[in-house]
Amino acid sequence: MSSTKRKPSFIFSVSWEVCNKIGGIYTVLSTQAKTLKEESGATLIYVGPDLWEGKNNPLFIEDKSLYSLWKDYARDTDGIPVRVGYWNIPGRPVVILVDFMSNYSLKNQIYGRAWELFGVDSMHAYGDYDEASMFSYTAAMAVKSFYNFNIGPNDTVVYHAHEWMTGLGAMFLKYYIPQISTVFTTHATSIGRSICGNGKALYEFFDGYNGDQMARELNMEAKHSVEKQTANRVDCFTTVSDITARECTQLLERTPDVVTVNGFEDGFLPAPGKFEAVRAQARGCILSVANKLFGTNWGNETVIVATGGRYEFRNKGIDLFLESMRALRDSRKTGDAHILALINVPAWVKEPRHDLQERVLMHDMDTRPLEMPLTTHWLHNMNEDRVITTLQSMGFRNAPEDNIKVLFVPCYLDGNDGIFNKSYYDLLIGQDLAVFPSYYEPWGYTPLESAAFKVPTMTSDLAGFGLWVNSEVGHSAGLEDGVKVVHRTDSNWNEAAQDICNQVLKWVQMDFRQRENARQEAGKLARKALWKNFVKYYLEAYSFAVEKTWNKIYENR
Repeated sequence: MSSTKRKPSFIFSVSWEVCNKIGGIYTVLSTQAKTLKEESGATLIYVGPDLWEGKNNPLFIEDKSLYSLWKDYARDTDGIPVRVGYWNIPGRPVVILVDFMSNYSLKNQIYGRAWELFGVDSMHAYGDYDEASMFSYTAAMAVKSFYNFNIGPNDTVVYHAHEWMTGLGAMFLKYYIPQISTVFTTHATSIGRSICGNGKALYEFFDGYNGDQMARELNMEAKHSVEKQTANRVDCFTTVSDITARECTQLLERTPDVVTVNGFEDGFLPAPGKFEAVRAQARGCILSVANKLFGTNWGNETVIVATGGRYEFRNKGIDLFLESMRALRDSRKTGDAHILALINVPAWVKEPRHDLQERVLMHDMDTRPLEMPLTTHWLHNMNEDRVITTLQSMGFRNAPEDNIKVLFVPCYLDGNDGIFNKSYYDLLIGQDLAVFPSYYEPWGYTPLESAAFKVPTMTSDLAGFGLWVNSEVGHSAGLEDGVKVVHRTDSNWNEAAQDICNQVLKWVQMDFRQRENARQEAGKLARKALWKNFVKYYLEAYSFAVEKTWNKIYENR
């Protein structure tokens, strides 16, 4: 149990995804900023990579007057070019973007010093390791420079590093300035994700896994090394869920000090008075595109089921979702119900389908089905794409007479995809059910977001969010609770697929009142995960780190 007596006066939150919208950590940081800024009472500064030099980054608002004297000092004295401004998100937190390219010339020296000081093995580095490490080191040196120029001896400072990509810098900064408290959060262990991504059974043999051994086997030595050393050297180590905490204990050999579960803000939800109108508009858009592709005239009674997220076929449970749709089709229990299953997963898109685009934009009334009605966009690798080839092998053709159709939406839904031209959230609200039966999911924003839009949702008990839901409702959650938690193991594939199939059948048989109750329960459950309820775990981690640092300094006096 950590003390809450000492709190940070400065918090530096460092991530590759600051002002860089590429994944789930962006959602964590961008949605928490306003609440963290208000509740911590500290000067909150985010630090990210400057990847947009010479180009307009809509997420970054530069303010050349902000910390202008320090910027000159950092550039001229410490050799660190930075830009300072605000992150264009709720709360508008201060952001430092660092140019890390110049440190590439020092890469070997930095790696050599990291081995000498921390035992970090960079010998087998490849891919994005160099880029991430140079950013990590430069970000830490920028904060070191800021500390020396702007911060007084009585200030308490926390440096919060997110994911292995920022671990190297956290260790170097602690070495140079011991009075800075370091916090490291792994949002998913690199080796755990790799074990699952390589088709190995993580859970059945969990207690037998050795992180170092698996890193060698899976060619993950460099990333695993920096992650493990950071976890074991920072003042406070955290992760996002109990299931990932267990993974950290086994694979990184340190049990997290605090579990900092992920929350969200509800500012992106429609106003209550507009909710149903926005939902109707979304359903209309989805069904219009589907009907023009399939040559059908399915109406508003159609049950729209969807999954989405990153294209991790096994880890995100896309494979299980497809299997459950096959089980649903083969059950022949849906009667006359029309069921449209969407897979909203960005893939290697070539272009929007011009034939579909013409029908949608020109309001073409042709009722003939289009060629290859499995996808809304053409892909570069149509013959190799796992979703397309799996649908074909399962016999899905989406013929007009098929009552169950599965449609691949392989684009990033940013409002400019050329077919729907709506954002992911603008379409999400139109769904009846959302299904995210993940095999590997430290938390799970997609099911949380779906529940927030009052879409009854399925997740799994291998996801941190699913375990949280079960804990919150006090039992294995079902559809009537707003979120159904599907039980998954390494050996119950068929049972899990059948469970999802049965839940869709259950929804088909529900009356209006039962469906509406499930929608309302989903919304209520999601509101319990607002950042105002979860930010306390971050504050606990910061106090833990500050207290630990203060005790070390006091002991050495």
